[in-house]
Amino acid sequence: MKYIDDYITYISAVRRYSSRTCDIYRESLEMFLTFLYPEDAGKGRAASPEDDIREDFLESLTPSIVRSYEVYLLERHGMSPRTVNLHISVLSGFCRFLLRNKLIRSNPAKAIARPKAEKRLPEFYRKEAIDSYLAGTAYYASEESLYVSPDRKQTKSLYEKRLARAVVMTLYATGIRRAELIGLKISDIDFSRHVMKVRGKGDKTREIPLVPSLLKEISLYLQSVGLMVSEDRTSGSPLFVTFSGRALYPEYVDRMIKREFSPEAGITGRKSPHVLRHTLATELLDGGTDLNAIKELLGHSSLAATQVYTHNSIGRLKKIYESAHPRARKNGGKNGD
Repeated sequence: MKYIDDYITYISAVRRYSSRTCDIYRESLEMFLTFLYPEDAGKGRAASPEDDIREDFLESLTPSIVRSYEVYLLERHGMSPRTVNLHISVLSGFCRFLLRNKLIRSNPAKAIARPKAEKRLPEFYRKEAIDSYLAGTAYYASEESLYVSPDRKQTKSLYEKRLARAVVMTLYATGIRRAELIGLKISDIDFSRHVMKVRGKGDKTREIPLVPSLLKEISLYLQSVGLMVSEDRTSGSPLFVTFSGRALYPEYVDRMIKREFSPEAGITGRKSPHVLRHTLATELLDGGTDLNAIKELLGHSSLAATQVYTHNSIGRLKKIYESAHPRARKNGGKNGD
């Protein structure tokens, strides 16, 4: 449908959403179309010219229709409240776009109550488990592994292990998103200033300080790329590449993290790049870092997105309570005083 095509073009070209996000938004909006026009289900996108000029589409965007769609997702598709909220949020963003272009008079999604979703705390890895992984892979971040074997398969295996270690360390030490990692260029690493330039959501740019150990690891990794992959690289080339010289892609990074953490007995639960982001945020908060500083580091648009990590820091809160609260101090409650 033309309206949807125009919206996807807008969030891609203007808002600079990733191609994966644009695909998810399109799929969500096409599900809404299936709800509105079930008779067209299975025809595929742009089945006929009429699909693009439905005169009743804009009139269908009413609170009662959106409310019915919400019930449809919950009952017909059995979606969780959290997933339904995501679909309604996509529809709401689409309606804001139509409203801005004066195609509708109000945002119907804004007028309905959202289903209550159970709050899900961010997963994170225990520091001991991460330390164990880094200790076990230290060889691949050292100069000792900086060589090229006559055996191409052996060279490929060594390179991929060095790449995986560098990717894990970068995600863990900076808290950047998977898409931000993939989008890094060589020129984004400023070795003299010890900072990394990151392009986040909405094409917003931020700088992240880099610890010396990560700078050294990235430097050694770049030497590996020159020796094992290609010497013909410029400052605008992708920072992280596969053995064939291609830029990393989402599925590659996901598989890499699962493969790296699968043998690690201490790392349980979901194995994903985003959990490393959660891990850094939780560790910083436990260490007493200001919430606003964490917000800036992670590239959150609002403090509310960062505050969710406070739930993971009950251990730190308990220590503060025990050391500072007069009733929790040693002998503080003696004789009921």
